[in-house]
Amino acid sequence: MPETNDDSHEVREPGAAAGPRRAWVWLRARPLWKLVCAGLALMVGLVAVTGWLAYRKIDGNIRTDEATAAALAEHGAARPARHPGQALNILLLGSDWRQAAGSERSDTVMLLHLAADRKRAEVLSVPRDLRVDMPSCLRSDGEYSLAQNAQFNWAFQFGGAACTIRTLEKLTGIRIDHHLTVDFKGFTKIVNAVGGVEVDVKRPEHDPNVGLDLNAGKHLLQGEQALGYVRARKYVGDGSDLNRIERQQDFVNRLAEKIRSNGTLANPARLYPVLDAATSALTADAGLDSLSELYGLADDLRGLPPGALTFTTLPNQESDHWYRLDLEQPEARRVFEAVKKDQPVARALAAARKEPDEEPDEPEYEPVHDEYE
Repeated sequence: MPETNDDSHEVREPGAAAGPRRAWVWLRARPLWKLVCAGLALMVGLVAVTGWLAYRKIDGNIRTDEATAAALAEHGAARPARHPGQALNILLLGSDWRQAAGSERSDTVMLLHLAADRKRAEVLSVPRDLRVDMPSCLRSDGEYSLAQNAQFNWAFQFGGAACTIRTLEKLTGIRIDHHLTVDFKGFTKIVNAVGGVEVDVKRPEHDPNVGLDLNAGKHLLQGEQALGYVRARKYVGDGSDLNRIERQQDFVNRLAEKIRSNGTLANPARLYPVLDAATSALTADAGLDSLSELYGLADDLRGLPPGALTFTTLPNQESDHWYRLDLEQPEARRVFEAVKKDQPVARALAAARKEPDEEPDEPEYEPVHDEYE
């Protein structure tokens, strides 16, 4: 017998109702499905636009150092030749405006050498108290400084990044491919963005020059306290610039490890404030002044094998002039040659310690401009 539909009392053959009824349900669902699809499309669009705007903001934070490029171009013929291959030498500068002195200085200078095969990277710290032959540099007032033998960190005060680069190239014979200047105030924002960096202080540290006041024990450093920690010198440890360099290297290592270990790199919510703070603190040359270029550099560093990033302070010895340092030979020469030839620095230092120094003694220099101390 034919089936009867109790709702409509419509008589139909067995199996005949399924098609029309399913079609009706589908027709009713289509508007809802379209609404869901439209909502998802809107959400994806909003996320894309938000991401694009965030990218634009972060990318726009980075300042391009056109003045340094112009100053270096003026003296291009006197600079070392570019090295062959894909190795990179990047100068990292920490700048600090000192209100009392009315000038900008750089007490943190590191040369990052990234090997051509991207399997090794060397970071060379340059002591600020190193005596060097400094070229005449264009100052911010439009005048030129005198060519002189002076303390290395004066180069930044005389002529900014360009003078520092030219001085280091003259000292080492190494061509600087790129440079990055990090504002110390921006440095505090980076530390705050990762939630602070923990240090273990073995004994109380008090340095009124930088506002550092820490008791012995572990401390989670943030903001001005972190800045004071990396800048402290005279009242901490042996009071030397070399001691400060060791503290800075250790702190940078701890900061990098904090970023790697707490999932920041894989979490956009955590990564954005770190990138925003970092890029806001940066001034770079035209080769590193975009987020994509910096990401390429970071990706190269992240891909290094374990233990392939090493820190070395330029070999030095106490100078006969108070509070100054001279390069220690033959170690320093071998380090410079290793970088130029894209060879491991540690191997060069080991070889240098086995050979006598046949170079003539350094000439004596009279101190100049001690007001820049």
